[in-house]
Amino acid sequence: MKYRRFGKTELQIPVLSCGGMRFQQSWDDLPAEKVEESVQRNLEATVLRSLELGINHIETARGYGTSEMQLGWILPKLPREKMIVQTKVEPMADPAAFRSTFELSLKNLRLGHVELLSLHGINDAETLEWSIRPGGCLDMARQLQSEGLCKHVGFSTHATNDLIMKAIETNGFDYVNLHWYFVNELNAQSVAAATARDMGVFIISPSDKGGMLYSPPAKMVDLCGPLSPIAFNNLWCLARPEVHTLSVGAARPTDFDEHVRSLEFYDDAAAVVAPIEARLRAELERVLGADWCAGWAHGLPNYVDVPGEVNLQEILRLWTYAKGLDLVQWGKMRYNLLGNAGNWFPGVNAANADIAAIRGAVGNYAFADRLGAILAEAHELLLDAPKKRLSEGGGT
Repeated sequence: MKYRRFGKTELQIPVLSCGGMRFQQSWDDLPAEKVEESVQRNLEATVLRSLELGINHIETARGYGTSEMQLGWILPKLPREKMIVQTKVEPMADPAAFRSTFELSLKNLRLGHVELLSLHGINDAETLEWSIRPGGCLDMARQLQSEGLCKHVGFSTHATNDLIMKAIETNGFDYVNLHWYFVNELNAQSVAAATARDMGVFIISPSDKGGMLYSPPAKMVDLCGPLSPIAFNNLWCLARPEVHTLSVGAARPTDFDEHVRSLEFYDDAAAVVAPIEARLRAELERVLGADWCAGWAHGLPNYVDVPGEVNLQEILRLWTYAKGLDLVQWGKMRYNLLGNAGNWFPGVNAANADIAAIRGAVGNYAFADRLGAILAEAHELLLDAPKKRLSEGGGT
């Protein structure tokens, strides 16, 4: 395994992390007796395989149902000093409720402390305010830190880049969990700002949110050769020193295999991915045009400033890669979350978009005249049955 310094935390973190959101019994809290023995055996085998590979960062959340409780049946039996444990608790209006929820996490995990505590889901103006106001959840997290219950404090986010920047610019956090990979470069400014402050940078679900690359379309397989799409995306991220670790949401021990194989090219990551990235970008330009590929994201308003809160940034991003690289099933999975996942996937899809009003809101956006046709095509291509977040039985 390869390791990187996780910013100002000074932790040596593995470049692959064991995400604990896919191997638990249920997304709901259940009594212990409701956990099936086979499910627990699989979770324990997955954790043990993770540690065997040197992936000693185990990451979970209070919102992951039985994950913490089930991890609590194995983690105390393992060498504590060799593990980095992270859990996450959503920001709340009442910091005392945040504290009691974190204390439940520790009780479930059966640990005296965690190395990393994230404020889970600073996704909109309200959760940001709950987090950073005087006496808010960030202050409470620092109080927990002073008591030795957590070592470092960060935040996770599905927000737009402008809001992530506001959180980073408070200088109140040690690290950030965010999205940034080949099919989502919208948070590049936030990654740079985090790096400038020596924050740890944890990339959320790059193989799932980054294209459902565990079941890639034939075009992606062909263009990414001789690497797999998973290996390409991993190395694309790790070629950048500002990235420290990638989450592997493992459901079974073998889910680590392709990720670990990708590290065979770790030392030459930039050189290995360069020709593949060039092929992918050439195909995008062939399908969509060089002008679109170079400029589609520039000047788009955030969803809160779009009539009807149509999430133009997300819709156009999904359309770009679904149309250009055949990532249609991934696009459907993400598109149908719009309007169905609260602040974890904010804004709405293009079903009822008022094109005239939207054109008035985008100002001098270079592709304003094409928006109506693109939104209509995106809706036709990507609309499917409404989705829910994975924690609600869906896909985020």
